[in-house]
Amino acid sequence: MSATHKLLHLVKFRCLWTNVRRKVTTWSPVGAAFNVKPLKRLELFEKNVGLFGVPELSCPAGFQVATQTALRNTELLLHRVCCSPPGLETVQCFDQLSDGLCKVADLADFIKVAHPDPAYREAAEKTCIEIGTVVEKLNTNVELCKSLKNLLDNPKAVAELDTDTKRVAELFMFDFEISGIHLDDKLRKEAVALHVKLLDLSNEFLIGSHVPNRIAKSVIPEHLQVHFASEGSFIQIGGLHADSPDDLLREIAYRIYLYPNADLMACLEELLRCRYKLAKLVGYDSYGHRALKGTMAKNPETVMSFLQLLTDKLSKRTAKDFQMMREMKKKLNPRNAELMPWDHPFLSGVLRAERYNIEPSLYSPYFSLGACMEGLNNLFSQLYGVSLMSEHPGAGEVWSEDVRKLAVVHETEGLLGYIYCDFFQRRDKPHQDCHFTIRGGRWCQETDQYQLPVVVLMLSLPHPTKSAPTLLTPGMMENLFHEMGHAMHSMLGRTRYQHVTGTRCATDFAEVPSILMEYFATDYRVISQFARHYETGQPLPESMVTRLCESKKVCGAADTQLQIFYAALDQIYHSQPQNRSTTEILKEMQEKFYGLPYIPNTAWQLRFSHLIGYGAKYYSYLMSRAVASIVWKQCFVQDPLNREMGDWYRREMLAHGGAKEPMLMVEGMLQRRPSMEDFVDALVSELNLNFEAFLMDSES
Repeated sequence: MSATHKLLHLVKFRCLWTNVRRKVTTWSPVGAAFNVKPLKRLELFEKNVGLFGVPELSCPAGFQVATQTALRNTELLLHRVCCSPPGLETVQCFDQLSDGLCKVADLADFIKVAHPDPAYREAAEKTCIEIGTVVEKLNTNVELCKSLKNLLDNPKAVAELDTDTKRVAELFMFDFEISGIHLDDKLRKEAVALHVKLLDLSNEFLIGSHVPNRIAKSVIPEHLQVHFASEGSFIQIGGLHADSPDDLLREIAYRIYLYPNADLMACLEELLRCRYKLAKLVGYDSYGHRALKGTMAKNPETVMSFLQLLTDKLSKRTAKDFQMMREMKKKLNPRNAELMPWDHPFLSGVLRAERYNIEPSLYSPYFSLGACMEGLNNLFSQLYGVSLMSEHPGAGEVWSEDVRKLAVVHETEGLLGYIYCDFFQRRDKPHQDCHFTIRGGRWCQETDQYQLPVVVLMLSLPHPTKSAPTLLTPGMMENLFHEMGHAMHSMLGRTRYQHVTGTRCATDFAEVPSILMEYFATDYRVISQFARHYETGQPLPESMVTRLCESKKVCGAADTQLQIFYAALDQIYHSQPQNRSTTEILKEMQEKFYGLPYIPNTAWQLRFSHLIGYGAKYYSYLMSRAVASIVWKQCFVQDPLNREMGDWYRREMLAHGGAKEPMLMVEGMLQRRPSMEDFVDALVSELNLNFEAFLMDSES
């Protein structure tokens, strides 16, 4: 055998994984893939397959090639759809056109924030801008819109469409309408100009909302300066330091980090004005009415009713939570016992810790990353007949050597799609947990095959060490389950159209599958299948899981009320113009929906970055949690591993993506249509559970 062949033989068959020290525990293949550190691969003789297996993306310049290919295909499809008679082919062409652009734009949208190489990030950013410009033009293309309108205005043609195709056609038409396609030339140009301006304002606000504030060192007590970043004679404060046990440190961070920035304030208020103006221009009463069309809530009036009813039903419990915090603060600091906004997160944590011993370091040895991945694999296998199978990515397929690739395989349907797991911390990587759709699933008429979905899950976990695998806190473990809920929504959907694939559904429904996974993550019947000490193999005691679950009820009403306040503020900001400053609105909403005092010369709204991605939809998390709570109690609490119920859940809620009205999916799952009162009661009953027992124990 030649030297070259010997080297190839070694590259092909050498073990790519090194084990960490462990005494008893052994792992399944998927567990081992995450509990050990991969050796660097020798890719000298391997062909670079490109990012995500896209051949053009073997180098940064490939983004331009992929972009130009997508734009050429767009021109061909544009001609085809405008020349076709109204019918099924019209919608298929629209979806194919959308898919061709999204496959490049969505991938680039991820790479521009995640790739460690600045050249890739810059190339991806250019692609996002170029394709974004084309999409804006398509959304105001009168001929393209006319081809769809001819279909929807033709009763005979519409009658021949199946339900999913008709809904997708209507969703595409909605995209045209909110871009002002139905307006005359002058007003349409005004709508386009507002869209462009809003993109710039949104970007400016998003960046500004994360910029630290700075103050002269001389103003800060010397013993506290060490807690903040230093910049010459200034201190930079880039967060609230909400968990600090030092009252003064929390107060200083709150007052300075939230100190108003005049330029950013002007940016936010102009952004809200432009959103309202655009909504009115295209025929809506407010931006909130435009944003909520097609959601479970349907309109701002329903959202505000939901938030007010929830506030009313939680009021006594919230008052008790705040009273407990006051008593705890008085106990810790008798000279300064007034409860302030910077006290809430810290004191609620102290109360939980005092009643329940939930120190994260006690739990982490049982939650190695590999064990948690085994737990997810076991859960999906029992619920859906689905397995997670670790695959070695090809040369150049991933953007960092610690990214893991999972194939999602059904026992009878075969390969469903791919999940790329970007779980570990690295320099310049966004510190956030999120799910990215890289490619949506759809049936391809052109190939007579199903296009498999591809997603990325991004976490920020510590790397394994020589002596231990990555160990997760309970919060990290729940976040992993939450994000995997999004991934399985993408995998288990089998929509015909990518426009409605997986998580491309109403915002107040999209979080239901991920929040439901949090219930599985805290059920001992699920946890007991995987939570074992990484060294000894001992299972996590049931009493520790019980303590963890019960601790979450402590101050739960006050925590929920804070979220209600944020959601109400978001709604008012996106309603009719108020003719007063955003700070005046904040002060009023804080008094009405929260209760702790507004602090003069602060502007929390300038740190409310969710106003960009979740404008008028911040309530969605509360409503999704309510739905998930009802689904859990009615369908899974008796047996969280029931295959029949898992298949039912997939069929009624996961399979449709956004191809079905969200409330119809909930109704199909529950076999009844829940009301807003049912949603409120679900959240309240969840918080009240075991609370009276906690109060009795606290008083005894």
